[in-house]
Amino acid sequence: QVLLVESGGGLVQSGGSLRLSCAASASIFSINAAGWYRQVPGKQRELVAAIGTDGTTNYADSVKGRFTISRDNAKRTVYLQMNSLKPEDTAVYYCNADKVKWDPFDSVRAVDYWGQGTQVTVSS
Repeated sequence: QVLLVESGGGLVQSGGSLRLSCAASASIFSINAAGWYRQVPGKQRELVAAIGTDGTTNYADSVKGRFTISRDNAKRTVYLQMNSLKPEDTAVYYCNADKVKWDPFDSVRAVDYWGQGTQVTVSS
């Protein structure tokens, strides 16, 4: 069962913007905590941005001031707005949900769900 689906990747010129989306399946009521990761061939997957259950956000130093993570519980979606993109941002970007609710009366549950990844390529 596919629980998370990313979209919004593509090819953009340096300095451009993209917005990635991570949509949860209808079986998930809300994504309460999540992160965006990226990976290039031959390197470990790295955390780019995270949002907690209370809405607090954290960013890798390399993207601070350029990327913004947010969520829309009504749409069961987490976003990553990426501005001022650089060639070194080129990677496959993955969404990870680590806390969800299965219905509105449920407690927040710890999970480890990944999307399939979306390619972001920034040309110089």
